[in-house]
Amino acid sequence: MSELDPRAIIAREPMHFRQVIAIGIATALNALDGFDVLSISFAAPGIARDWGIDRAALGLVLSMELIGMGIGALILGAMADRIGRRPTILSCLVIMAAGMFLASTAQNVTILSAYRLFTGLGIGGMLAATNAIVAECSNARRRNLAVAIMAGGYPVGAIIGGSIASLLLASTGRWQTVFEFGAILTACFIPIVLWLVPETIAFLLHKRPAGALEKINRTMVRQGRAPLDALPPRDEAPQRFSFGQFFAPGLASVTLLLILAYFAHMMTFYFLVKWIPKIVTDMGYPPALAGSVLVWANVGSATGCLVLSLMTQKVGVRPLVIGAMICGAVAVAVFGQGFSTLASLGVIACIGGFFTNAATAGLYAVIAQSFPAALRAGGTGLVIGVGRAGAALGPIVAGLLFASGTPLSLVALLMASGTLVGGIALALVRYRENAIA
Repeated sequence: MSELDPRAIIAREPMHFRQVIAIGIATALNALDGFDVLSISFAAPGIARDWGIDRAALGLVLSMELIGMGIGALILGAMADRIGRRPTILSCLVIMAAGMFLASTAQNVTILSAYRLFTGLGIGGMLAATNAIVAECSNARRRNLAVAIMAGGYPVGAIIGGSIASLLLASTGRWQTVFEFGAILTACFIPIVLWLVPETIAFLLHKRPAGALEKINRTMVRQGRAPLDALPPRDEAPQRFSFGQFFAPGLASVTLLLILAYFAHMMTFYFLVKWIPKIVTDMGYPPALAGSVLVWANVGSATGCLVLSLMTQKVGVRPLVIGAMICGAVAVAVFGQGFSTLASLGVIACIGGFFTNAATAGLYAVIAQSFPAALRAGGTGLVIGVGRAGAALGPIVAGLLFASGTPLSLVALLMASGTLVGGIALALVRYRENAIA
């Protein structure tokens, strides 16, 4: 790659404030993801109360948007490599806002599940696109840090949104208000993305749509850099997208092991964040207080992302993720071992959130650096899409175990094994950072 190639310039030079703004908005979008995904968790006790559904049925409802996320990440993530990161994000925001609003109008479990599935489509596609944007807007020195910070938006959104949700539940007694608030908040991001998030230079250079040079120069000038006289030579000829590209020699083992690592880890992570309110409510605490334990889990999650992101400046990201996965498995297993006070539940949930979401943040950095630019959003979407099956499976399996009479202590131990398997899979990846340009 030429030293005059704008991708090389972005990789080596200090980051302009407009790059920081784009990364900040991507982080805020991930925060929105955190609230949207966990909104059903805050609403779950009220749904179970109003509709009289058992734990097995509730586990299925809790997983529906996660199933949608998997489908959305596969389909819409690949779309981000074809039509662009920015239009994909805008489309996903429309889907998410509509899905959240419709969820507030649901009159039964079946309809609510369908609306949550629809919402998940948008969340999954957006996550793949934002991951690509952050990787492509960052310079080489700060890339791991930027991706980890972006991932840290998830628990921040859950903390802020969860606190607001708890207040709404306490003041209105209606679980529908959680989704109404989410729909309004999601819609507010559409003009923000339109105004402040340009298409990435890496995408424009690869796809070369009409007006690519003008769009690239507009971004370069806004970032305080000299415009281009002409587009640099193509690094590679554009290829028709195919999922088979991810299983070609040299990339297949990386793809499969990353899918396994993400799949197994998500089973554990989403068991913890999806079931906390219902577990605590079943101990006799009101839904608002049960939601506060989940907020503490997300306080730990946000802190874990911050700590890991700072550590990536000194230590390789993969060993950090593996270590966080091992510690997270221990914390989740301990969560179910006889704690019954709000204080003790909050502390162990905080520790579990710290390690499991630190691992999640680091995984996004690993994934972003494991695929070339032409396949980045699609590769991220593939790993997240298939891996989200684990996210969906976690709450369902836990619900079935609870319904069969399995005690919390054993359920927590079994569900903790997922992230341990994920750490083993990640250790087997022949990991080599690709140049992200």
